[in-house]
Parts: sequence; C-alpha cells; structure tokens
Amino acid sequence: MSTIDTNIEPPANPVSESVRSRQRVADHGEVFTPGCMVEEMLNLAKSDSERIDSRFLEPACGSGNFLIPVLHRKLASVKARHGRNDFEKCHYALLALMSIYGIELLADNTHACRGNLFAAFTEFLGEDTDDQWKRAAAAVLKANIVQGDALRMTTVNGEPLIFPEWGYLGKGRFQRRDFRYESLTQRSSIGGTLFEHLDEHEIFIPTKEYPPMTVKEIKE
Repeated sequence: MSTIDTNIEPPANPVSESVRSRQRVADHGEVFTPGCMVEEMLNLAKSDSERIDSRFLEPACGSGNFLIPVLHRKLASVKARHGRNDFEKCHYALLALMSIYGIELLADNTHACRGNLFAAFTEFLGEDTDDQWKRAAAAVLKANIVQGDALRMTTVNGEPLIFPEWGYLGKGRFQRRDFRYESLTQRSSIGGTLFEHLDEHEIFIPTKEYPPMTVKEIKE
C-alpha cells in the first residue's frame, strides 16, 4: 500500500485572471468564471449548496472556482450545526469534503484544485487538528478530484472514471462504495422509464464496496 501524500498545498500563485493564457484557451477552451458570478449561480441552488451531504460534481473543475465556494458554504453549515462539538465538527467537515467531486483535463489544474480544497478544509479545522484528518482529506481528494475527460468518461490513461460514494454512518464511521462515472450519470434518466419502479441498488452496482471505516482507516 503506497503512502498517502499529505503535503497537498495550494498553488503558490493562484490564478486570478479570467484567462490563464491564449494558447491554453485555444487548446483546451480554458477560462475561469469570476467569483461574483459563481456566488450568484450557487445562490440559485442555495439550499443544496449549503447542505452538508449534498453532492456536487464539476466536470471541468479547473483549480476549483466552483468547488471551493461550495465547500465554504458546507463548512459554514457544519459550524452552525456542530461547531460546539469537536468530534462531530471534524466528522461532518470531512463529510462535506467527501461530497465534492471534480474532473479536470489538465494536470496542473487538478493539483491546484486538490490543494485549494485541502487548504480550505484544514483552515476550517484549525492548526491544532490531528494529522489523521489531513491524511484522510488527502485520500478523499485523490479519489474525488481526478484528472480525466468528462466527455469520454475516462481517465488520462483511457480507463473508466470511477468515483467513491461516501456516507457518514454516525459514531465516527464512514462508508464507501465505488461506482463508474458512466453509471452515475444514468441516475438522472431513470424517471419515466421502465426502470423507475426499481430501487437504485437493483440498477446501480458498485465496482467495489468497503467495510465501514474510521478516519484512521481511510486510506489511498
């Protein structure tokens, strides 16, 4: 089992421009949505963006322009509901991070997105937080923020994109099931079809299921 890299850091010079370079725009269509516009868009789904366990996927996440504000909103809800209990605060903060997903074509953006989300999470928990939370966050981000092609639904190596479905069981235990991305996208098309009378577990079969785990047991 390889060691989890906990040295995730935000980029030294985060991108503030709407366009990083003309060549990258030409090659990849890379542009960055202004923060004020992001907030306005998230306000259209205000209740979901502030719910701790609602899942968000950005299929072209860049360095996290959308995902970082979503995490901030979720963490604000964690503080409001569980801020007086350190045990619950840490576990629900990790659940908030677990509910955020991203796909990014470019390696540097993928790294930057993980670093920015990691920084937001660790800042929320505080400097005195045990390193186990950093290790768990690093493992979650490696699984949730992936380099790949959202249109082809493959990684840069051409393998199917796979995402974990995380859940908090309470009392410090989490559950993980892995699904192929192409299977997850089919959930929105079930209503009104011949499959609508079936439960999800009868249609969507995970590629892997894990036993319930504590923060210390969340590994790469």
